[in-house]
Amino acid sequence: MLNPQIAPSPLSGVLRLLVALLFALLAGCAANPPQPGAPTEEAQEESDADGGPGDAQAGAQEPENRSAYPNQELTERLLYEVLLAEIAAQRGNVALSAQAYVDLAKRTRDPRIARRATEIALYARMNNAAIEAATIWHETDPASTRALQSLAGMLVSVGRYDEALPHLKKLLASSASDPASGFTLLPRMLANAQDKQAALKLTQNLAAGYASLPEAHFAVARTAISAGDDRLALEETRKARQLRPDSEAAVLLEAQLLQKSSVDQAAAVLADYLRQYPGARETRLAYARTLVAQKRFGEAREEFQKLMTGMPDSTEMAFAVALLSLQLKDYDAAEKYLKGLINSPYRDKDGVRLYLGQVAEERKDFSEALKWYGEVSEGEQYVQAQIRYAQVLARQGKLDDARARLQQAAAKSSQQRIQLVLAEAQLLRDANQPKAAFDLVGQALDRVPNNPDLLYDYAMLAEKIERVDVLESSLRKLIEIRPEHAHAYNALGYSLADRNQRLVEARELIEKALKLAPDDSFIIDSMGWVLYRQGNLKDSLGYLRRAYAGRPDPEIAAHLGEVLWALGERSEAERVWGDATRESPDNETLANTIKRLKH
Repeated sequence: MLNPQIAPSPLSGVLRLLVALLFALLAGCAANPPQPGAPTEEAQEESDADGGPGDAQAGAQEPENRSAYPNQELTERLLYEVLLAEIAAQRGNVALSAQAYVDLAKRTRDPRIARRATEIALYARMNNAAIEAATIWHETDPASTRALQSLAGMLVSVGRYDEALPHLKKLLASSASDPASGFTLLPRMLANAQDKQAALKLTQNLAAGYASLPEAHFAVARTAISAGDDRLALEETRKARQLRPDSEAAVLLEAQLLQKSSVDQAAAVLADYLRQYPGARETRLAYARTLVAQKRFGEAREEFQKLMTGMPDSTEMAFAVALLSLQLKDYDAAEKYLKGLINSPYRDKDGVRLYLGQVAEERKDFSEALKWYGEVSEGEQYVQAQIRYAQVLARQGKLDDARARLQQAAAKSSQQRIQLVLAEAQLLRDANQPKAAFDLVGQALDRVPNNPDLLYDYAMLAEKIERVDVLESSLRKLIEIRPEHAHAYNALGYSLADRNQRLVEARELIEKALKLAPDDSFIIDSMGWVLYRQGNLKDSLGYLRRAYAGRPDPEIAAHLGEVLWALGERSEAERVWGDATRESPDNETLANTIKRLKH
């Protein structure tokens, strides 16, 4: 991180403001902190982002307590030291400026100088000096809430929680008419605490005296999340909701916590809240997103459309409704919303064109699809648009034109060129030319020998042309390069299991893949398949049912049906195969499995 710099300004401006400060000191009246050494906006933002004591000082100006200011005599030494500190700050030497101001604060015990010393030391990242200055500031102006906030915030930021506790208690007590605001700020102040458990204990200590205040429970909940205690967070969030049933922040947090273990429970909580408070827009948005996660796309679209009634010009809502309509195969609605976005201020017009092309593809209006894909500019969506354009050409039987399109596309990086090569290989694979695809990827690997994407695709193509040696060597090289690549372990283990070879090793490889990606349906399917090959049909069936429930893929259906068939559950096997065949009538693995077992 770069050291924060001091904003430059003309020296004449420095002197004018310095004279104003010294005049204020002599007169014993208020003065704003001198500006020439004020930290830049970048430094202020950096401090705020850290969640440190800058947060405590960033509040609104408080009324000045002039009675706390001593009647300073403008001596030559005082003038010299203030000039030294300000000019050092002006020239970017914040450490020297901070130390000079801290020394001056110690000697003068003037709260204005202590405040300036605190600010400069804080931006110089001199935590101890800043705390020392803030202590003087608070001691010399005990009525200043800002001084107390600064001192407490800095003590928290350096992990001195026991010292911070009495100051924070005093801060809450001093705002007896509105302690809720103090608890609202507390989780932000503690966000970057190194010792999360100590921060949680501190928050619980502070909240203990405010059992009837929902914000106190909510602060404990937020800090508990940072400390990894979701159980306590949920408990405290529910207490906050009991005290304030209409709290939208609390219901959103409860749903967020529930969603980690049960999307259904999160959706139920949000739906119940909306029945009571139908105007809660943030909750309705969260509910709509939860419905998407549940794949309840029709209901999700209804919720987004309700949100649009209050925000008819919201392009984000319109985009969400368009995508859900596309998912629901309601192409008329999808097209209507997407075309509306083309004529709106929506920022990602190329993304809209990409989806309009997909709508046209689904309608088999290939000329319209090519028009939309062709209008995508050379930005973030460009490569994907070129790939879709080529796929449409291939669907029209124009494979050579499709390949030429990909080869001539303007790739801005080697990774984009690799994407285009892999897309071209897929066109060849779809055209039943696996050897040509294998050679194409092999040529690309000659240029970029350690690219993980190319290695994986090369291995999969090697399997298609029965080059098992290349498959295994490519996957082992990929595992060496990317030891966390779950699908490399899975592909190697599955290839061994499918050939009924080295089953112990195959299972070990698949188990490794499953540890890396425990929810991946394809890997779960591989585990079921290797268990079947080892003769463990009961456990195999459990894995395959789970895999098919997560992803009703035709090849998973082929495996599940085969195990059911072997177990004598032939009517269920027929049902699984029938459902999969209706969805994927051209899948070779599925068709071959059914043919082999039924004839």
